[in-house]
Amino acid sequence: MGFSKEPTDYNKTALSDLQSAWAVLRDAVVNDFSFPNSDTLLFYIDEAMSLEFVKNLKMMKELLLLICNIASQSAPEEIIKLAEMVREGLEDVFSAIAEGEKLYQR
Repeated sequence: MGFSKEPTDYNKTALSDLQSAWAVLRDAVVNDFSFPNSDTLLFYIDEAMSLEFVKNLKMMKELLLLICNIASQSAPEEIIKLAEMVREGLEDVFSAIAEGEKLYQR
């Protein structure tokens, strides 16, 4: 039995862009952890990035609303803007789904 080769070509999808936006937001919160509720914000960001929420994007959308609300109350402007970028990325995913784009490549 042979070994499978690791794929070398990947299709960039709306879902991969969303994953990147989440990672950038998380890094920004970790790097500027001094603002009020930063620990709560980080907890919910990690929750939203979990497999459970990736498999159920409607749940992610609800949690993202909470994240945006927490950020708007106490986070620096940069983090608020990054949370908005995540929201835009999630909307792009929903648009891609509506257009029939394949989000997962096997």
